[in-house]
Order: sequence, then C-alpha cells, then structure tokens
Amino acid sequence: MQPSPAVRYGVSVRARTPASSANLGPGFDSMALALELHDEVTVEAYEPAAGEPGVQIEVSGQGKGTVPLSEDHLVVRSLRAGLAHAVAAGAEPGPRPGLRLTCHNAIPHGRGLGSSAAAIAVGLILARGLLRRPDTLDDDAVLALATAAEGHPDNASAALFGGCTLSWTEPPAGPPVRARSVSLSVTPRLRAVVCVPDAELATSRARAMLPQLVPHADAAFNAGRAALLVHALTVRPDLLPAATEDRLHQEQRAPAMPATADLLHAVRRRGVAAVVSGAGPSLLVLGEGEAPLVAVREALAEGAGGERGAAGADGSWLVLPLPIDTIGTVLI
Repeated sequence: MQPSPAVRYGVSVRARTPASSANLGPGFDSMALALELHDEVTVEAYEPAAGEPGVQIEVSGQGKGTVPLSEDHLVVRSLRAGLAHAVAAGAEPGPRPGLRLTCHNAIPHGRGLGSSAAAIAVGLILARGLLRRPDTLDDDAVLALATAAEGHPDNASAALFGGCTLSWTEPPAGPPVRARSVSLSVTPRLRAVVCVPDAELATSRARAMLPQLVPHADAAFNAGRAALLVHALTVRPDLLPAATEDRLHQEQRAPAMPATADLLHAVRRRGVAAVVSGAGPSLLVLGEGEAPLVAVREALAEGAGGERGAAGADGSWLVLPLPIDTIGTVLI
C-alpha cells in the first residue's frame, strides 16, 4: 500500500495550544480570552503494518489514565477531520495514515478552561503541519471545523488565534458551519488570575441548567455590558467590575458550583472583576496590577469558596496568575 500523497510521512510535527476562558461574564458564547497555560502535542504519520493499530498515543499530565487512547481521542478525531477536509478541498487522496501522538497536557479537564477546544485546535493545526499542501486547510476552514466540533466558536477562536476574540456564526446555521472571529487589542495593563478547584463540572450539565427563555430586560442588560466589556478590555480596565456583570448564565448555574459562586461574590465585593470561566467551575479574575491576586488571596483567607465537597475534598483552590496568550495554536 502506497502512502497518502497528501500527507508527509515520517516527519515529527509538534504544536502548542493555550487554555481559554469563555463568556467573560456578559459575552455568552461569543467572547473568550486565551491564557498562557498550554498543551503540547507531537504527531507523526506512518504506514500501519498488517495487524498494527492505526493510532498510537502517549499522554502525560492532565487526562492521563482517563482520555481514550484510540481513534476516539479528541486530538485524533480533529486531525482526521482536518485531513479529510484537505482532501475534499483538493489535496490528493490516499490510504488512511497511521498517527503516532505524544501529548503533554497542562490544561485541566472539566474546569471551564477550554481543554476540549484546545484539543480540537491543536489537532487541526497538526493536520495542517502534516499536509504537503497546507493551503488546503486555511484559517477559515480550521475555525469552521473547530466550531462544528465544539458547537460554538468562542473557546475555539481564542484557542486558535490567541488574545481576546469576538466570534459569531453566520447563516446558514447548518453544515457547513460559517464561523467568524475578530481579535481585540487588549490593554497591556490587563492582568488575569485563574482559580481552579479540584472538582470537575461537565459542560453538558452546566448548559442543562440554563432556561430556554430570558426576560427582555436581562437580554438588554447583557448586551449593554458586553459592549462596555470591549471598551474595558481594550482601553479602560477600571470599568471591568461593571463590564463583567451578567444576568444570563452565572447565577443560573450557581447551584452546581456553590463554592465558585461564593468566591466570585467575595472577590467582586472587593471591587475586582470576577467571572465564571466558561461553564465553570474555575473562576477568572481580571484587573490591573496586583489587584486581582490580592482580592483572591483576601477572599480565600476569609473562607470564601470553602464549602466542603464543592471546590474539592478540602475546599482547596489552585490560584494561577496567567499572562494573556497572544499567539494561539502554533506549530513549533
């Protein structure tokens, strides 16, 4: 069997992808921020011998022992989708290549930090790296494929392109997905702190808690705050406490993560912006200088976020001051 002419065999391709925090309060399913906490994945295409598996995966760090080591692995699925798109776009078809992956994961799973979007993004960019014609998998195609896999483009856009992104989909709503994204020039004064609990929360569970309908006044409130958030992130970070207010999803999900809600309110009482990161249960705190870290430490010191069994077995939190990732998912 001859190797696929579309794919480079025997070449090690490595890529890095960032964590991301979506929603940022009022920007539900449309705004996200990439953070300097990365997964790195290396892939090599090979010709499987008779009886040899078509995929070989090694995982270290987050997800070791829990993620599938098969074609069901999310990076593998995304790689396959990217290669299939390239063939459909004009790359020469050929036999299905074997894929040998090594994954070093630092992004926590099930914590609202975009681990699935990162896996999808890195798989698609690795597919581009394996292709003899990378132009058959351009940025528009990558964003469309990532959005189709994720269901919405917020985390996917930030993971792919870095920085703070605004994203949306355009008609038709069905396949092929037409996803768009633009990047904001975030003020260099912005500082981010992520508070990560021990416990996980499935995104599907968090989404199931949201009502089908919302009052018009709440929708108008969030639209105004989301517009203000753009200005706060780019020009006036002092406006972040007001700009990150939300009425659509955070309080509705609070019963599933009471410790997160408790810590969020304790930080905000100190005049510092705090939001649930994605679907939670991690918390994202934004501000200038040392204010975010100081507010988190003070809130934790007074016992906020400490309900037993809600933030982990002992109510502990991992506090991570993280720079904004401005690069996104890249081949190394």
